Amino acid sequence: MPTGKADETATPVYRRVLLKLSGEALMGDRDYGLDPVTVERIATEVKAVSELGVEICLVIGGGNIFRGVTIAKAVGNRVAGDQMGMLATVMNAIALQQKLDAGGVASRLFSAVAMPQICETFNQRAAQAAFDAGEVTIFAGGLGHPYLTTDTTAAMRGAEMGCDAIFKGTQVDGVYSADPKTDKTATRFDRLSHDEVLARDLKVMDTAAIALARDNGIPVIVFSIQQPGAFLDILRGEGRATVVADG
Repeated sequence: MPTGKADETATPVYRRVLLKLSGEALMGDRDYGLDPVTVERIATEVKAVSELGVEICLVIGGGNIFRGVTIAKAVGNRVAGDQMGMLATVMNAIALQQKLDAGGVASRLFSAVAMPQICETFNQRAAQAAFDAGEVTIFAGGLGHPYLTTDTTAAMRGAEMGCDAIFKGTQVDGVYSADPKTDKTATRFDRLSHDEVLARDLKVMDTAAIALARDNGIPVIVFSIQQPGAFLDILRGEGRATVVADG
């Protein structure tokens, strides 16, 4: 686990990044909800990357609490299910922000769904000002509309914030031709183009997110968030990941 003391001599590969986390990344070994130890570890890694001089914003999913598509089947209404999923992302974002605050990291939480008693409503100019001031910005509530995933949210916010790259933290160390947990013959890719991801129908992010990243020239770095220190290592030009980029 990172100590929170970043190597000041290291030159980061990217200066402004968006970290996309699934809600499941916050569960640790639990079957549901939040694992405080895991949330604290991720907050510590974000702090270490920030101390490296990298500007960071985050988008967090809500699948550890509610997954919109699954809930929609239960309640019979996709819109209601997605709305419940949006609220779950806010809960996760609050938990991570509290750990950041406890670690002395200045942060701002914005939600696409207005809830002023809890956090700020997303506004690109306000978020950009917070980002420019060196605060870690956290985006919750998806894009505020049903039928859109938090992957699409990450690509949209990454473009709006002028990010150099989107880091997709997953349960595996990159992009594979199939699920390596169930297919031992799955091939791991070191580098792909956005169009290759779309043509091969690789499950990196949803198609709208990959297309948005491609059209805005934003690389997508896929790595294992379960590997302690991986986020920091990759930004130092080390570690193991798949880079989705053109050129």
